[in-house]
Amino acid sequence: MIKVRHYSCLAGKTSLNLTNTQNHPVIRPIEPQCLLKESTRIPIIDVRSPGEFGQGHIPGAINIPLFSDAERAVVGTLYVHSGKEEAIEKGLNFAVPKTDWFIETLLKQCSSGEIILHCWRGGLRSAAMAEVFRKAGFGVALLTGGYKAYRRFVREQLSREARIMVLGGFTGSGKTELLHAIACMGEQVVDLEGLACHKGSAFGALGQAAQPTNEQFENNLYQCWSRLDPARVIWMEDESRMIGRVTLPDPVFEHICKGVLIRIELDMSVRINRLVKEYSGFDKKLLADAVSRIGEQLGGTRTKQAMAALDNNRFDEVAAIALSYYDKAYQFSTLRRNSGYIHELLITGEDTKADAARLIEFSNKCK
Repeated sequence: MIKVRHYSCLAGKTSLNLTNTQNHPVIRPIEPQCLLKESTRIPIIDVRSPGEFGQGHIPGAINIPLFSDAERAVVGTLYVHSGKEEAIEKGLNFAVPKTDWFIETLLKQCSSGEIILHCWRGGLRSAAMAEVFRKAGFGVALLTGGYKAYRRFVREQLSREARIMVLGGFTGSGKTELLHAIACMGEQVVDLEGLACHKGSAFGALGQAAQPTNEQFENNLYQCWSRLDPARVIWMEDESRMIGRVTLPDPVFEHICKGVLIRIELDMSVRINRLVKEYSGFDKKLLADAVSRIGEQLGGTRTKQAMAALDNNRFDEVAAIALSYYDKAYQFSTLRRNSGYIHELLITGEDTKADAARLIEFSNKCK
């Protein structure tokens, strides 16, 4: 009875003209496994606080928060120390004056007559807002178990068995470009570095957007993963556990470690030229900062040599010094693999499309 009274109070405190309040369909549930498919035609409304939304959200979701971060903290503290009733009353005090804003914001953001709505656990926040939007004339689907259930579902799906083909090779081999070319030829590809907004090395953040949180990275990764056919091969780049500040989910890292690895090899000069072309246009201070981040691994002498070369625009020398570290690091990383699942392919690096075609043909012999 408490819930009905409170929700009715919140839904009724608006000056807007709410139409179709008597005959509107009932609020329906939607399960996490159906969410992304339905979200292609129905907007997702996330009513959690801005801080919760910023930490991680379902891709494409629109944030219409019931409470601000500060208001949520007050309500949560009251719930713990004074009980549910006082917390609900305080929540109503915060929310009721904003009812018109909730509806106006939704009308601006959403041209559809239907929405999918959720909070953290599918509790009071989403139920209250669902009633407000239902009485405003929207068809509302409530995510069963809320965002928490969706996150659990994402982890379960990323843990499922998959046929993984891993593209490996030393830094500067052009693996990302090859993966893109492979994708253009109809193969299934997951670009982990693209999703992480980082190329993996100390230089990997240059020219990239800000990295997502780990939580958001997993959500974005699952969105990509959900579109793939598990019966077909999925290509991924050979990655360490961390890509910049983003940590790969354990099951995805295990997929990479257990997958069939094709390690491409090409001439060092081609790799150096590619790195010079890719990075020499960046501000020297940014490049110097990147060299400093691997200074301990390079050692004092090589770090000084790299800095001197950078000052004198000898970018090929800087690249060669950096590769002296990265090549050893990559060789060490392959020790985690079963050698029976490692295959080597020599490429020229001169024609990405031709090399991609060779990789696909070669991969058919490696399964």
